[in-house]
Amino acid sequence: MASSNSKRRQQKTSQEAFLRKNVVNTQWAVGQGPSFETAQPKGTTPNEEIGLLEQVLERENMLQAIHRVERNQGAPGIDGMTVEDLRQYVKENWVETKETLLEGTYKPSPVRRVELPKPGGGTRLLGIPTVIDRLIQQALNQVLTLIFDPNFSPYSYGFRAGKKGHDAVRQAREYIQQGYKVVVDTDLSKFFDRVNHDMLMSRVARKVRDKRVLKLIRAYLEAGVLQGGVVTKSEEGVQQGGPMSPLLANIMLDDFDKELTRRGHNFVRYADDVNIYVKSFRAGRRVMDSITKYLEGKLRLIVNQEKSAVDRPWKRKFLGFSFYTGKEIGIRLAPKTIERLREKIRELTQRKTPIPMKERVKELSQYLMGWMGYYALANAKSILGHMDEWIRHRLRMCVWKQWKRVRTRIREFRAHGAPDWMALGYANTRKGPWSASLLLNPVLTKEYWRKLGLMSLMDRYLEIRNA
Repeated sequence: MASSNSKRRQQKTSQEAFLRKNVVNTQWAVGQGPSFETAQPKGTTPNEEIGLLEQVLERENMLQAIHRVERNQGAPGIDGMTVEDLRQYVKENWVETKETLLEGTYKPSPVRRVELPKPGGGTRLLGIPTVIDRLIQQALNQVLTLIFDPNFSPYSYGFRAGKKGHDAVRQAREYIQQGYKVVVDTDLSKFFDRVNHDMLMSRVARKVRDKRVLKLIRAYLEAGVLQGGVVTKSEEGVQQGGPMSPLLANIMLDDFDKELTRRGHNFVRYADDVNIYVKSFRAGRRVMDSITKYLEGKLRLIVNQEKSAVDRPWKRKFLGFSFYTGKEIGIRLAPKTIERLREKIRELTQRKTPIPMKERVKELSQYLMGWMGYYALANAKSILGHMDEWIRHRLRMCVWKQWKRVRTRIREFRAHGAPDWMALGYANTRKGPWSASLLLNPVLTKEYWRKLGLMSLMDRYLEIRNA
């Protein structure tokens, strides 16, 4: 018993040190910041002899949580409260909310259902918690991460500090370079919607002894969904959209990671995307059969047979990337990634959308900046060069549509420095907007678009790669 208490005190001390080291240095003006009460009276040692729930509700942990919720923004839940309203709400209601949490009587609100289209078809169901529930979940997540994350597999890359999708793709390339040139690409069908609550809670309870915390996590799992004015109880699944869902997903799949390690497989996992690398198709088919039995039998998850496959890595995609062979294995953009980029650009450059060109370019550049920040890992010079030309062509098409009348086109050509023969000749063309936009190349040059604020994918790519 003494040994158990000693281990618990050491764990709490290390958790507090982590929180103190990583807490955001937020300066609260007197009387203006959330008044989170300290968990212990003055004069006692922090985090000593207190339960896990008290650690979650400690002032420093709550300050870090509210900062992250504010930074992440997000849409309101069913109560309509925005992130901007959170601080004032906490100032006025935190004492009462904290009491209900400590007493175990706190009841999370149902989440608001949002459906997002998936790139490959179908929809992804998101559950948007209320802002106060996001705050409590974030505080829980910060403490639980300290308990669970250190023992996760090094080949689990999703939603973990110090790891990212690029690391998973690089690790996959390393396996291929070592000669494991067959991939067992496993797709879990609606993973987040099908997690068994009892199985998940049993895994959480392996390391969490505070029954109040277990009860609170269970309450969030079963909070239900408000859709069409009707609340539906959640009997399975982890609602995507809350701060805790990524951690709970990793906890659920940690046994799977350890089973793959026990069997000696080379694998990478990012959330529910799992790739296992072997040396032959025969081995790949054998692995696919055995892990399907494990996932469906032991974890009660469903493997999507239509989307799963045993194939060459360069014929599959992983986190938006694929691979190619040469003197060494290279990383490229997956074909579906390129098509999704084109679809988004088409959406942002529809000539029927009446929007000032400067605003259109700003919105387009913001999207391209974020897209390139992630996909610069791939070797894609030629693709990006062609994409830049295509984007400028679509923008010129929008301009041609705006210059509807002949006299407007003549005036605009002259305003951009075109000679009269060009202004008069080009303005009277009977070509459609797509073909006619080629006539704008001499006046709406690459430099013109650069000055207007259009980001070049190629320039940004080279900037990131050379940094």
